[in-house]
Amino acid sequence: MSHKTSSSATKPAELVIISGKGGTGKTSITASLAMLAEKAVLADCDVDAADLHLILTPEVENTHTFTAGREAVIRQEDCTSCGACLENCRFDGIYEKQGGDGKPHYFVDDAHCEGCGVCVHFCPAKAIDFPERVCGEWYVSRTRKGPMVHARLGIGAENSGKLVSTVRREAMRIAAEGAFPLVIVDGPPGIGCPVIASVTGASLVLVVTEPTLSGEHDLSRVLKLTEHFGIPTAVCVNKWDLNPDMAERIETRAQEAKAYVAGRVRYDSAVTSAQIEEKAVVETDSASADDIRNLWSRLRQVAEARGVNI
Repeated sequence: MSHKTSSSATKPAELVIISGKGGTGKTSITASLAMLAEKAVLADCDVDAADLHLILTPEVENTHTFTAGREAVIRQEDCTSCGACLENCRFDGIYEKQGGDGKPHYFVDDAHCEGCGVCVHFCPAKAIDFPERVCGEWYVSRTRKGPMVHARLGIGAENSGKLVSTVRREAMRIAAEGAFPLVIVDGPPGIGCPVIASVTGASLVLVVTEPTLSGEHDLSRVLKLTEHFGIPTAVCVNKWDLNPDMAERIETRAQEAKAYVAGRVRYDSAVTSAQIEEKAVVETDSASADDIRNLWSRLRQVAEARGVNI
């Protein structure tokens, strides 16, 4: 007789914090929410420019190599200098240099190689290897608020969406095995592939925006994205008091898009001071810390109304 346990009963909730653009205060708010959560696994999915570690100062326990795609490597000792690789490459991924033996020698330009494998296919001497491309690293660390999974994408490397998925999957695995009820994800800005990889299937998304025209425009794009994937979404206007009229306008737009208005956070220089001290703002007595506590309370209410505990 089978005694299978429903995966939905043990799957941790997942709160993903994103923004339509960089610089809205997304990571600062994420760090504070991590401090307010009773027990959570943290994931920094902004792999192109990760900075949650600047506040949470993680101690790395495990380092893993991230590979994605392939790259061509010409074995010079086996190359016959026929030039077939240069002739067939359509991405300027092969370049020629004259050797000391008077023959042309061919090399792969890592910045232009698309990993298509055409040069490998057409090389008559079979002198081109095609190994997996190393694109970065991901880490499992310990912080003062629990486990954290984060990553560093290599300079000029692609496949950040795949790395985001790796970080997120590992965070969910650690949460499930350690009986953590919640995973808090610091997502990337924008609406591209890394964002989609961060939010798909999330329990709740919090969009952090700012009271500007660009903030309003980018929020609109993000809300269309979360609506497309059917993800419940809440909105927070950070630094709202810099432009109260625009803050109200943004909240109205959010409600029209059927998003929850979860709260406002005032402009506060204490946020910068806390960052310098490697602290989240809720670890201080600042006024904005109270705003974020109210935000957290409202997010829990929103999640609970949807049958999710965070």
